[in-house]
Order: sequence, then structure tokens, then C-alpha cells
Amino acid sequence: MFHPAVSGWFGRTFAAPTAAQRVAWPAIAAQRHVLIAAPTGSGKTLAAFLAVIDQLVRAGLEPQGLADQTYVVYVSPLKALSNDIHRNLEAPLAGIRAQLEALGLPPVEIRTFVRTGDTPQHERRASVKRPPHIIVTTPESLYILLGSESGRRMLASTRTVIVDEIHAVAPSKRGAHLALSLERLAALCPAPLQRIGLSATQKPIEDVARFLVGGAAPGALAAAPADCVIVDSGHVRSRDLALVLPDAPLEAIMSNEVWDNLYDQLAGLIRQHRTTLIFANTRRMVERVTRHLSERIGEEHIAAHHGSLAKEQRLHAEQRLKAGTLRALVATASLELGIDIGDVELVCQLGTTRSISTFVQRVGRANHAVSGVPKGRLFPLSRDDLVECAALLHAVRAGELDALNIPPQPLDVLSQQLVAEVSAREYGEDELYALVRRAWPYRSLQRHDFDELLRMLADGVSTRRGRQSAYLHRDAVNHRLRARRGARLTAITCGGAIPDNADYQVVLEPAGTFIGTLNEDFAVESLAGDVFQLGNCSYRILRVEAGRVRVEDARGQPPTMPFWLGEAPARSAELSVAVAALREQVDAWLPVIDAAAIAHCLQQVMQRYELEASAARQLVEYLAAAKAVLGQLPTQRRVIFERFFDEAGDMHLVIHAPFGARINRAFGLALRKRFCRAFNFELQAAATEDAIVLSLGETHSFELPQVSRYLASASVEPLLVQALLDAPLFTTRWRWNATISLAVKRARGGRKTPAPLQRMAAEDLIAVVFPDQLACAENLSGEREIPDHPLVRQTIFDSLHEAMDIDGLVALLRAMEQGEVQVITRDLPQPSPLAQEILSARPYAYLDDAPLEERRTQAVASRRWLDPESAAQFAALDPAAIELVRQEARPAPESADELHDALMLLGVMDPNAHAVAGATSSLSAAFAELVQAGRACEFAASERRFWVAVEQLPLLAVLYTPSVVSPPLPVPAE
Repeated sequence: MFHPAVSGWFGRTFAAPTAAQRVAWPAIAAQRHVLIAAPTGSGKTLAAFLAVIDQLVRAGLEPQGLADQTYVVYVSPLKALSNDIHRNLEAPLAGIRAQLEALGLPPVEIRTFVRTGDTPQHERRASVKRPPHIIVTTPESLYILLGSESGRRMLASTRTVIVDEIHAVAPSKRGAHLALSLERLAALCPAPLQRIGLSATQKPIEDVARFLVGGAAPGALAAAPADCVIVDSGHVRSRDLALVLPDAPLEAIMSNEVWDNLYDQLAGLIRQHRTTLIFANTRRMVERVTRHLSERIGEEHIAAHHGSLAKEQRLHAEQRLKAGTLRALVATASLELGIDIGDVELVCQLGTTRSISTFVQRVGRANHAVSGVPKGRLFPLSRDDLVECAALLHAVRAGELDALNIPPQPLDVLSQQLVAEVSAREYGEDELYALVRRAWPYRSLQRHDFDELLRMLADGVSTRRGRQSAYLHRDAVNHRLRARRGARLTAITCGGAIPDNADYQVVLEPAGTFIGTLNEDFAVESLAGDVFQLGNCSYRILRVEAGRVRVEDARGQPPTMPFWLGEAPARSAELSVAVAALREQVDAWLPVIDAAAIAHCLQQVMQRYELEASAARQLVEYLAAAKAVLGQLPTQRRVIFERFFDEAGDMHLVIHAPFGARINRAFGLALRKRFCRAFNFELQAAATEDAIVLSLGETHSFELPQVSRYLASASVEPLLVQALLDAPLFTTRWRWNATISLAVKRARGGRKTPAPLQRMAAEDLIAVVFPDQLACAENLSGEREIPDHPLVRQTIFDSLHEAMDIDGLVALLRAMEQGEVQVITRDLPQPSPLAQEILSARPYAYLDDAPLEERRTQAVASRRWLDPESAAQFAALDPAAIELVRQEARPAPESADELHDALMLLGVMDPNAHAVAGATSSLSAAFAELVQAGRACEFAASERRFWVAVEQLPLLAVLYTPSVVSPPLPVPAE
């Protein structure tokens, strides 16, 4: 089906087409929309590009040849991936040119161009003068091209758009932003636009197809789009996966000695393989691991790669790894997508990825070829990490994937895109509404929401300095929209859906070279002379300026590790189910806690979860000790409330709920609000993937079983809304949404607005549209009144459905109310093994503003839980301890009168009661006789039942029955 030159090059280069290529090529040739889902390394990118290259070659051999216009737009979520695709296109294009020459045909020049935020200005001007045939870009750069006159002229001839790694953008606001850009591009092109989507991990694939094609036919959206061909080759392939544990047992937090052992293991694996790619979940850990590995394998053999490094340093590291001069590269998510970094033999993942799809993507970087077998090693970093990693590997082997949740109609993104599109040309309101509705995330956008957003963009915000953020002129008579002066410049310079981070630029002197960024807090707290590491190099700070840190080479001096603050990704719902299922299995395999049951459970875990003996033993002993203390293991069908006291006498309540951080964050925040209202006390709280902790003072008292009924499914959402208004996440998301919607400008006068000024502008804006949010608490009565403003509604929606999962919390509370989820309560003298992780949680888990040094959980004394049988004995009640407490609690009166007075003081006796024990009329005399006789008795006093222990007597049962004298009754059995 290809031109002989194209098929000749392919036949010389590859043995045969893959399954995805065989199905995709005819559909692309027929000008159908195509979504390709295939395992990593199966030739998806070539499947898309070779078909369109063939069309360009055929057009180039026509008498008129290829016109100087753009035919293909390729969009990838990463700049590095765009650069990589550009390089990889050179090989097929050069090979096809050689084949054309061998066939005696004239050469066909197919020009490619990378347009990202890193593209130099002179290359951008050259592309305008002579448009490339293939543009490789990112969603943000495509948006900028659609906003400029020269970019729109260049894109107007586009026939095909290719969206790579579509799974990486669809479940975020970047996806909604891209969907609107695709519809704007389709409206710009006179000919129908062919769309091709590529990804290895897509679920549900029908929703991804709708996202790619758009909702052009609203009314028939139940099935996959009829005009989109779904090429689903699956994502399951043969993989070499295993867990690697340090020699010492894992704890809630790894010690420095255990870390050293882990570094030694990594260094050993690096020496055994030609190239190794190591993934860490944070940039700080990337720098730390790189530093320690450089001491073991040599600084010249390892490099760091993360988003805070300058593009030149990242590209240099990629090229060194591809050329084979690097033995290992330590990276964050910046390298998990389909970037060609050469023949990587091994992928190591430090800690759980919190997502099944992410782990599949990262391991797929190893042996990235059609016939290659990805090889991955997973390093758990704690005992809870071990449980999650075992469940993760089991889910991957079972072929499971995480479901993508596409955010519905984010209004802040729509606000930005409306300003950008109207700035390009005048629009009718109905025409623009129809255009917006064709984007899949906005298929259900109501007209009143659309009109309200137009009103906000036309009216702006009234402040003391005049009207601000008014970008559109709205003709209410003719329903036409035109851009105001400066709207286009603001849309172009302040666009994008990626939230701003308050980072300082790092500039190397004396050359003035930009080498990366530092977190604002780290930069502000640093002083001149401090040495820190960035990209495996040490730098000494010369001075800290506004938004900039000037440094010099420290020449290998011992550095400190910088940190970058950010929200940790929450565990996916599918992985949470897998973790709970593993706990459920282990609970069933341990009916009792003894040596035989543990041995049986160990064999079952090794067989079912394919773990080595050492990993399985640590996992089983950890969960067995937890069950011995708690009685049962918490799962998604069983929630356990645990209470204990610390060394200072403060109370801590831990809720074991393995539902993931999004549900637990909502659960903890709502429960914290309920406790605050009940006790008038701003308690501390934190939430992780598996637990919630609430830290109270010693003055608080409540019945533990009642806590599960503090929240009701029918009323929890308004309570949670009031709670999140006081939480840091609302302020952060308000600032993000204000900048994305253009209500707060990211840049002014051609320069980026400093982070402090952005925060102040966002605060000034919310003071106008939502006065109660910043009002003095003394002037507020009752709950805050939330205004009906688009950005306020969007911020609350993002907080409830993105940072948290209110729907999951409501479903959990409803299941608890209906008895579908069992609730168990435990009062313990010390925290259980499962409580150790939440007690040592890091700041990203906090639900309040208290810093680490002021956390009440720091006062909790933790013990080591290594032996399940000793844990079982710890959970049992000690008869000697009970007897000791009884002895200490018994009154020891020296006379019957003292006992009489003591009992009256406690409310046990009625001072007017008489005629006890037959002929004796005095209670004191009756007690004296009874004490001398050494007999137990019952007597009447008030309207309650009490147990009273008297010195040197057996149990004295006291039964209240006012003014009634009864004969002695037997002591109750208990």
C-alpha cells in the first residue's frame, strides 16, 4: 500500500510490520480518525508517521510537488519527547530519499520543525517565512501558534494531527486545554482534519477515542465514535519484574544504614548492566540518589534528569545515555514517556509509583523494541511500601490498568481559550458556543454557564484601581464578541494550563548560564556561601536576588540537597483495590496468629504474588503483627478506628482506611471540621493512602464507636466545603485557577510576574469576589456564604473532585451506614504497626498548617513490631495488670463513717436511705457489721448500679433500688 521508496526503506530496516501497524495503516490511508493502543516499543509512532510520510512522498512526486505549507502537526506532552521525535524522523526521511535516488526518482524534501517554548527566536522566524511540512510541538506551543496571525496562517493548511501519549494529558486540565485547541485548529482548516492518537495505557479506550475525535455528534455518545478506528493491541507483554529488598528489615522510615545498603544494591545492578534508568518520585530524591551513586560508580558515569534542570542539561544527559557514555541516569517522570534514550537494559523504580499505568510506562523504557523484554526492579522503601509494591506487581501481571478520569468542562481553561479565540477573529456567541461544545470535555456545557463566563470576561472585576480582567467586548444586541485592546497579548503570554510554581532561577556566574530552578522556600532560606547540589554538580551561592540565585562552581564540595515543594500524586483507585485485596487475602490465610498459620500464609503469598521468601516473610510478619494487635486487618470492606495516648497524655485517633489519599483527605478534613465544632479545638490531622490521624488534647473525651457516625453521607459535602475553605489547598487552587483563567496575569511587560506578586493579586481578587473567605473571623456568624462566581465554583469543584474524592467519600459513608462496610474500634496502649506510617507522614499529608516541629504525633513513642506472636501477647489483657488497677482503685476507709462519706461523695449512696440489712437502721452500722463479718452485701441507695471493691473483702455488688430493702442477692457472674 506504500510507495515503493517507502516500502523499500521499511523492508530493509524492519523484519515485518507489527500487529498495530498492519491494522492502522489502511485506516490512516483511508483518512479515518485512528486511535492506536499498543504496548511500549511496538512501533506506534512509526505507525502514525510512516503513513503520513507516504502521503507527502506521493504528493512530492506529483508535477506540482509539495507546497510550502504545513500538512502534519505532531503534539506531545513533553518538550524532550518533541525533540526526540524530530531526531527520529531524520532516519526514515533520509532512508526514503536514498530509496528515491536508487529508483531514479527526483528527491522529495520533507521539512520538519520543532516548535516548543525552548525554540530559538530565529528558528521561529524562519519557519514563518518557509513553513515546514511537519510541525512537532507541545499543547502549550500549539495554543500559542493558534493565537498569532503568523501561526494561524501556517496551521490553516493542516491535514493531519497526531497526539502522542494521549493518556498523559487526557485526565488533567492540560487535556481540556488541548481538546479546545484541536477544535480551534479544526475550525481554522478548510478541509476536514484527520486525528491520530497514540498511547500504551488507555482505559477506558472508548472515552479516549471520544476525547481525541470530539463530541461532534452530541446525542449519540454511548458507544465509541463511529468515525474513529480503534486499534487495540493491548498493553500486556512479557516482562521481567521483581522486588529488591535491603538486607536489613524494612521499617516505617528507612535508616541511613539501610539507605547505604540500597545504594550498594543499585550500584551492583548498574555494574551488571550496560545502561540503567532509575526512577524516583521526587526531585530531591533524584539529587540524593545521584550523589550517593556517584561516590560508588564514579561521577562521570551517572547523571540526574528532572524538570528543574535547564533543557541543555537534560538534553546533554539524554545524549550521553544514548551514546553509551553514561552507565545510569536518575530521573523523575520527565523520562517515563516514549523518549528514545538508547538501549536501556534495566529500569529501577525507587518506591511505589502510586499508579499501575505509570509503572508500566516506566518499565517499558527498558529494552524499548518490538522484540525486547522490559526488565524492571522495584525497591520498596518502607513496610507499607512493600505491601503496595507487591500489590502493584500482581496488578501488572494480571494486566490491569488505571481508569482515566477526564475532568468535565473546567471553566478556568475555557475562559483562557475564549479570550484567545476571540482575539484571533470576531465571533458570534452561538458560533463560539457550538465550537466549544465540540470539544469532548465540554460536550455537556450548559448555555447559562457559557453566558456567565462571557459576562465575567466582558465585565471584568471592579477594584479601587478600576476595572480589571475585562478582555472581551460583548454586543448584547447582535450577540457578537470582539477582543479588547491587549487581550491577544495577555492570552499568548499568560496562556497554558500548567500551574505556576514559585521557583527561583539558578544562574551560573560569570558566564550567566541558566542551569535550573530552586524552590522558593529553599532559595529564600539559603545564604551566600551555602553549597547545594543541582544535577549532580555542587554550586556555591553568591547572592539571592528577586526570583534569581546567582552561583559559582563549588568544585565538588559537600552539598546540601535542595527540595521542591509539591503535591504528592495520590494512589489510583485500582491500585487501592489491589492493596485492599492483598490484605483481605492475608487476613483470610491467618485465622489465628501462630507459627503454623504464618508458615501457611507465607507459602500462599509466595505462590500467589510471586515473591521471594525474604520479601514474603517481611510482608506476612508485618501484616500478622498488625492483625494480632487490631484483631483484623483493615480493608475496603472493614474500617478500623484505633485510639491511643502519647507520652504527653494527648489522644490520637487513627482511622485505617485503605481507600487512597483522595478519599482519606476528604474523610480526614470533614472529620476534623466536625471535631473542631464539637470541641471548639483546632486539632491537627493528616491523611495518607491507607490511614487518617487526628491528634487531640488530653482534655477531650468521646466514645470511640460514636466517631463513625459523626459524618453522614447526606450532609458531608456542605460540611467538607466549609472545611476546605480553611485548608491550604483552596488558596493554592484559587491562585492556579485565577492565573489559568487570565484573571491574574502570569507575565507583565514581557517578564514573568514574581510569585509573591501573583499571590497578592490572587488574594486581592478573592477579596472582591468572595469577601467572606478573607473576612475577620470575629465578624462572621455561621457558615461562610459562597458566591455564585464561575472561578469560585471551579475552585471548589477542583478541591472536591481533583485534590479529594467527594463522590468516593459519600459512597464510603453510605456503605458504613448500611452495614456494607464493617466498622471496628480499638483502644490500645500504644500505636499498632499499621499506624507507624501515618504518625511519621511528611508535610504533603498534613490537613492543617502546623509545621513538622509542632506536630503532636512527634510525642508518640513507637515500638518495633517484628514478632507476630509477641504482638498477639501485647494485644491480650494482662490479669496481673487488671488486679493491680483494682487494688489501686479500691477505697481503704479506716472506719465505716469514712466509707459512708466516701460513697455519698461519689453519688453511690442516698444520705436519706435507711433500714439496710434487716434490723440495722444505720448504713454506717450496717457497713461496720458487714466489714467485721467479711460478707458481700447488696443495699439500696440511688437509681444506678455500681461495683464497689472493699479492702479485704471479695467483690461487693451494689445495686440501687431507692427505699426498697431486699434480701442478699448472689453476685452477678461477670
